[in-house]
Amino acid sequence: MAALRWLTPRRRSATARSVLAGEASAEAARKSAEAAETPQDSDSGTAEPEFPVHGDDRAAAFFDLDNTVMQGAAIFHFGRGLYKRKFFETRDLARFAWQQAWFRLAGFEDPEHMQDARDSALSIVKGHRVSELETIGEEIYDEYMAERIWPGTRALAQAHLDAGQKVWLVTAAPVEIAQVIARRLGLTGALGTVAESIGGVYTGKLVGEPLHGPAKAEAVRALAAAEALDLSRCAAYSDSHNDIPMLSLVGHPYAINPDSKLRKHARELEWRLRDYRTGRKAAKVGIPAAAGVGAVAGGTAAAIALHRRRR
Repeated sequence: MAALRWLTPRRRSATARSVLAGEASAEAARKSAEAAETPQDSDSGTAEPEFPVHGDDRAAAFFDLDNTVMQGAAIFHFGRGLYKRKFFETRDLARFAWQQAWFRLAGFEDPEHMQDARDSALSIVKGHRVSELETIGEEIYDEYMAERIWPGTRALAQAHLDAGQKVWLVTAAPVEIAQVIARRLGLTGALGTVAESIGGVYTGKLVGEPLHGPAKAEAVRALAAAEALDLSRCAAYSDSHNDIPMLSLVGHPYAINPDSKLRKHARELEWRLRDYRTGRKAAKVGIPAAAGVGAVAGGTAAAIALHRRRR
């Protein structure tokens, strides 16, 4: 099967960067899935009688990760693990926690500020080996993530696996972390944000853009083309209105634990909804309350290097 094309010019339009991020993530996901077969969990769930269709090998399922498959944000838990391992310092925590809270309370993101945050996150792993982050990712999954998997969403994924279909995570989290989670859940693989590495060492740059919003749709489209999937027979699952482009690609979109905008959109289009939360507050919170300051401080590991540069 032909490899997906990689593009490398420095300056691109937002659309071109989304395509690049999508293609890079799809290529990374396919390589990971082809490298080794993974066992499937024995968890079972009750699927609707008419879907998924057993034996339909041109169908697959695409699951958002944060607040869809897992309670909270994977990158927050990853950040907690990095902080525990002294990838960044205590003196940076207060400012980082404040900036994360501001993003949530303000309800919007300044593009320039978010670019600084992404650069900061990348600066933390710059110079570290990819293999090191992969090993740490395995440890962090056991420490913070395993107990936060939504059983209901896990059952939906298992229904697709039991039907003989491939199941992919699609997330803005680093692809290395996404692949760990997918492997632990017995899924086919993962599409995630791809950080550039040379000789197995992170350069501090991204390949394209973070896998977010339209970039997720491009990644799914690229993977579907490479896998000869029929998107009209595929399913996608997400909690966020930011993933409407991805959900709109497939014939079977699901809103899982939806935010208010996605809930409204799903109802208008008669998409299926599932809500596994115990309280309405869960719709607005991406960080588990029990995680406390450590989780907020970990976060995307963003804004920390920004603070250092501006001191």
